[in-house]
Amino acid sequence: MPDLVLHVTGARPNFPKAAPVLRALDALGVPQRLVHTGQHYDEKMSDVFFRQLGLPKPDMDLGVGSGTHAKQTAAIMVGLEELMERERPAMVVVYGDVNSTVAAALVASKLGIAIAHVEAGLRSFDMTMPEEINRLVTDRLSDLLLCTSPDAIAHLGNEGVHPDRIHLVGNPMIDTLLANIHQFDADAARAEYDLAGRYVVATLHRPGNVDDPADAAALVKAMHGVADQATVVLPLHPRGRGRLQAAGLFDHPNLKIIDPLGYVEFMGLVRGADAVVTDSGGVQEETTILGVPCLTLRPNTERPVTITHGTNQLVTRENLVQVLAGVLAAGRAETWPVPPLWDGRAGERIAAVITKYLAAN
Repeated sequence: MPDLVLHVTGARPNFPKAAPVLRALDALGVPQRLVHTGQHYDEKMSDVFFRQLGLPKPDMDLGVGSGTHAKQTAAIMVGLEELMERERPAMVVVYGDVNSTVAAALVASKLGIAIAHVEAGLRSFDMTMPEEINRLVTDRLSDLLLCTSPDAIAHLGNEGVHPDRIHLVGNPMIDTLLANIHQFDADAARAEYDLAGRYVVATLHRPGNVDDPADAAALVKAMHGVADQATVVLPLHPRGRGRLQAAGLFDHPNLKIIDPLGYVEFMGLVRGADAVVTDSGGVQEETTILGVPCLTLRPNTERPVTITHGTNQLVTRENLVQVLAGVLAAGRAETWPVPPLWDGRAGERIAAVITKYLAAN
């Protein structure tokens, strides 16, 4: 098939990024295939996103499931190599920084297939994060580096990437947010979880917070301090659940532990929150647009634009309770800065860059 574009997704952060790109390329008549590696295998971690975001049913689902980084990445590479050799796409589009992303980039590169990386150039400069390794490798192999923010362009320039490969396109995740914002029902979320007063949403799953029992215990202590100030609703990722439960997370009466939510339900919950505590990357971006104060429980972020042009700030387990007290006292701001080109049209700009590249090559 001439100029076939193969999109590789694998985890829930990929889906809101891919949806606008698929739509924009479809509008231009570009032949496409969508692959879901199955890196996130729980129904609420993936399948529901396809339904809610209007993504087409994947042409192939590798169903790799969980495993160590090596086992998961290897299984994805084996499945993708077979698929790419059969389909011979003109370009592979990868998203974000998950294992599926770097696996697809490695396979495509060795087969001589062009690679476009959506969300290129983000850097935390923390090599203990598996995602940072994935970002560095994927960007090094990619032909098109599609950036969400000016700092990403600066990082790529410092790494010696030729300017012709770098494109500031905006953030396709924000396209999805703005396209669906009318469905984000904070009142329905309040009713569902009996939230009469102020509340905080939390998402916690990073290895640095949940893998080590001592870190998990410190995190639980901090979250209990948060729950002393407001009701906390925590859609708990399968990763680290047992360790956090063993550390006593479930013991505070003001902590509501729930299963992972679909995109629309989660965003409705976030939209009505007085604050969000997270170690996730995407949530930093979504709260930036919604104007919800975001406390990122990490020593660094690969998305500093959410701090300079948004509502995000970095916190530690030691100062989280104190910082939250100040945030709750101040209340939500009426106006806040928003990063450039986070305007709902990133998908169109990405499609334009990809089609121009395909026409020239």
